Amino acid sequence: MLRMEIALFLVLAFVAIVYFSAGRRHTPLHQTFSILLIVVLCHLVFDGITVYTVNHLETVPRLWNDAFHRLFIGTMILISFLFYQYIAILVEEETGKPRRLDPAARVYLAIAVLGDLLLPIHYAVTPDGNYSDGIHMIFCYLSVVFYFLLGTGLLLTNWKRIEPKKKMAIGIASLVELIITTLQAIDHTWLISGMGITLITLAFYLILENPDILRAELTEQKMSMLYLKSQVNPHFLYNTLDTIRIQAQLNGDSKVADLLMRLVDFFRLSVKVDRPMVSLDDEIELLEAYMELMCYRYPTLRCEYDIDPELGGAPVPNFILQPIVENSLLHGLKNMGYRGEVRISAQVSAAHAGCMEIAVSDTGSGFAVGKKEAINRMLSDYAKQAPKLTGSSIGILNVQKRIKLLCGRAYGLSYTENEGGGVTAHILLPLGEESK
Repeated sequence: MLRMEIALFLVLAFVAIVYFSAGRRHTPLHQTFSILLIVVLCHLVFDGITVYTVNHLETVPRLWNDAFHRLFIGTMILISFLFYQYIAILVEEETGKPRRLDPAARVYLAIAVLGDLLLPIHYAVTPDGNYSDGIHMIFCYLSVVFYFLLGTGLLLTNWKRIEPKKKMAIGIASLVELIITTLQAIDHTWLISGMGITLITLAFYLILENPDILRAELTEQKMSMLYLKSQVNPHFLYNTLDTIRIQAQLNGDSKVADLLMRLVDFFRLSVKVDRPMVSLDDEIELLEAYMELMCYRYPTLRCEYDIDPELGGAPVPNFILQPIVENSLLHGLKNMGYRGEVRISAQVSAAHAGCMEIAVSDTGSGFAVGKKEAINRMLSDYAKQAPKLTGSSIGILNVQKRIKLLCGRAYGLSYTENEGGGVTAHILLPLGEESK
């Protein structure tokens, strides 16, 4: 049995080395899994020690035996809590629902740890092997069942809104936990709880936390962005160049040189595909180049900026504003002959601590009937949408996917209608270390 614990520890130690050496996003979900990995490794060490001490009661001092058993049970309770916490965060990211069960889970954790420290430990001696039993062990099983029910309840009540891959991971983990706990309860001498915990952790890692899978997702999104940039509305390029050509024919104005310079600036800034994150100043500079060209082409079009100077260095996903502004022009102001205004603002969010909000507002024709609902569904179910290579919504879908991937599922793009006409795109992004 001790050999099995050593083997399990070596397997998870290898997983931990791979996991911590890979580039990871610092989101609550990944931070929880990082803590879980460390606690599981500690638990396997205490598991191996107790497998030895419980079967050598006559030679190991009772004080040592009890101490290692309390550490073993304490880490098991903590692991059960972390499994619940991981599931709760994942469900929150998938559905947007707040984690209302967290206070109860934390209160019970404090009670369980206190019970682990104070309740008496009893050891059963049998011909097949020794094990701990009595109220201390019953309390441990109750704690595992409590967190199992919390996690399973969250999974079942939100089943339809969770991505299939993630449902499979949680379902496999829950099934493994149920089977192992049942077998352990049937025959206490098996001492296989460490195997169950290892299998659950591996299920989460292989399906949800595998660095290769995360890199594949990043590659997919980067290819989508590359395609998007390669398709920066060819009509815009052709029409702008035609405008410049006509202007050059009419006179040798220096304005032609200025237009050419802004066009060069736009394409120089837009090809930085090797940088997933840029400063807000860089993103605004690209947008200014684009809008100067558009305003010259359409003299009745106006653009205003209201950017908090303190946010100039804030990191934002590369190339997210131009597709949003272009969408406002094509679907809001085009029908009005490009007569109107686009306003771009960037401020610290008053409603979301530690966040900033970039708003792109237009005075256009607003949403067509049923269009707002369709856009909201697409943005809400972005994970189920395949990357689009054609169609009018390619820009905003790819923007949503990249924000969620690079910044976390708590952030992203949403739309509202303006009272005076037109629409506003709201981009919520993290400030500080959360943005990566």
